[in-house]
Amino acid sequence: MSAHPARSLSRVLEDFGHTLLDLLYGDPDAAGEIGGVGIHDPYDEQHYPEHAIVLGVGVHGADAIGGLLRSLSALGATALVVRGPVDDADELEPVVNETGVALLALTRGASWAQLAAMLRTLLSEGDVGEGEEQTLGGVPSGDLFALANAIATLLDAPVTIEDRRSRILAFSGRQDEADAPRVESILARQVPERYLRHHEEHGVFKELYRSEGLVHVPAPTLGDEVALPRVAVAVRAGDEFLGSVWAALRKPLTPEREKAFLEAAKLVALHMLRFRAGTDAENRLRADLVTTALEGGAGAVEALGRLGLVDEPALVMAMGLAPERGEDHAHVTAERQRLAAALAVHLTAVQPRSAVALLGDVAYALFPAPGDTVYARERALQVA
Repeated sequence: MSAHPARSLSRVLEDFGHTLLDLLYGDPDAAGEIGGVGIHDPYDEQHYPEHAIVLGVGVHGADAIGGLLRSLSALGATALVVRGPVDDADELEPVVNETGVALLALTRGASWAQLAAMLRTLLSEGDVGEGEEQTLGGVPSGDLFALANAIATLLDAPVTIEDRRSRILAFSGRQDEADAPRVESILARQVPERYLRHHEEHGVFKELYRSEGLVHVPAPTLGDEVALPRVAVAVRAGDEFLGSVWAALRKPLTPEREKAFLEAAKLVALHMLRFRAGTDAENRLRADLVTTALEGGAGAVEALGRLGLVDEPALVMAMGLAPERGEDHAHVTAERQRLAAALAVHLTAVQPRSAVALLGDVAYALFPAPGDTVYARERALQVA
């Protein structure tokens, strides 16, 4: 697990360094918390988040970069990313020292859109779930990058966490110790098509879907490409296949590390469920509004107004799912998410302005109940 906070520049470099980003000049430990991601546009007035990391798309040359660093310093930015390699980079060291804005270089071949998406994912991880202090297995809830690094430390090998379509959700450090296909996967955030076909033809995915253990994948031979062997494990919540974790190996895993990898997959399932629950911004906003409305207080009226429920009575419904003895925690979490989604579909079909949110282990619903109180109670019982 990383010792650096998710919103720090040190953490960004730890997760993306060598593979995507290189620190040219600046002190990442002195940068403080990053407030968000901004994209530089020379033809528009700039409004960046406080302490932003700014992507200098199309900014080249020491003069242009130096001028932008000074402008960003006045706006309170934390760091600037430009496309590498940077010509006359040594001329920029005094400017970085003067402004306090760190200068990073984006690796050739990496997409600005991919970098922006990955940075926003990393910087939003502390917002997923019920609070920054919540942890699962000692790792901040939903922080897939921290989890990838923790697993890599356990295995002494670089790892990726992938969804069921082989898209890269997160990756550990030390990817420079892997191979060219792994780096290509991370830059594109997707396993290359030729390797997907190779795995399908050799039954790798079929074995991964049905196996409860580790799947060992010999080094593939595709033309002149050199690739390391892989070992993968499926990530499941009950019967649902969520994705997989892949390690690139320079030496076989010991029995102790194989056991640790299998145990880690169970923890990955919980984090992926938490991550999935937090990726839909609209659902997260609705959950926040429902929570505020249920808590009462000064913000309740505004929350009900934004939900369209402020001018009429509303009934509160609650539905829980009690776990059976010995039932897998990830399976129960997935079932609760599906329960909340099904409840939302049902209630919005009956009353489109209903609001449903999964808060902790309970799905709560706010159901508009206009008209006579007795009728509203009968209607609520009918709907329930």
